[in-house]
Amino acid sequence: MTPSYVDLNCDVGESFGPWTLGADAAVMPYITSANIACGYHGGDPRIMRKSVELALAHRVAIGAHPGLPDRTGLGHRTMDVSAGEVKDYVCYQVGALREFVRVAGGDLQHVLPHGMLYHMIEKDESLAMAAVEAVIESGGTQLILMASASGEFACICRRKGVRVASEGFADRAYNVDGTLVSRKLPDSLITDPQRAADRAVRMAIEGKVRTIDGVDINVSVQTIGCHSDTPGAERIVPTVREALEKAGLQVRPLRDWLPRAGGCRE
Repeated sequence: MTPSYVDLNCDVGESFGPWTLGADAAVMPYITSANIACGYHGGDPRIMRKSVELALAHRVAIGAHPGLPDRTGLGHRTMDVSAGEVKDYVCYQVGALREFVRVAGGDLQHVLPHGMLYHMIEKDESLAMAAVEAVIESGGTQLILMASASGEFACICRRKGVRVASEGFADRAYNVDGTLVSRKLPDSLITDPQRAADRAVRMAIEGKVRTIDGVDINVSVQTIGCHSDTPGAERIVPTVREALEKAGLQVRPLRDWLPRAGGCRE
């Protein structure tokens, strides 16, 4: 059965001071959920406030996008961190963004770990548990946690009773094990708008994506992710949105339709 709903999210708010990164203003009218950087890998207090205001102006649901304290590497470099540090990093960043959302009259919808943190918690259960505990302490079972589609982290979240949205990327290439191709490698980014749109539709409707090696793998998604700093994002995101709607999907924020927390098979 074709799913009725899908969320379209995008990483935004990664600029810093006078340095601008990403086509945030151009993509915001087309997405339903915004993952706003919280000042560690990108963003700063002023950018956070402006990003929140921009999202609310377009009625876009807001999520915290906590990353590693790696501004130079934009959060894409591996760091030797403990579970306790991960828990505190997530708590600190979610809390900071939540306050900007609160004073603007909004509510925080979700949390999505960023970059290398996203990958590290897939591989290390202790780090995954730390991230889950931080989200539970911050928002209980109401705060949605976005996780890699069909990954181990999503299962850990569900076993702990967290409300989870599985994510698939329209503008990133996949390996056969379901992980993302390193940004250091050729063809890791999908920059052709129509190709990104076709991948998004196939993930949302068929639950499949073709890997960089030409193999189809299964992915069960509730939210499609894009990046505002992908070259051509201002064309990619509108094309993805249009394609999803033409395929018969209702593109809406997760808060409007995502089921409550459920189980996960061991």
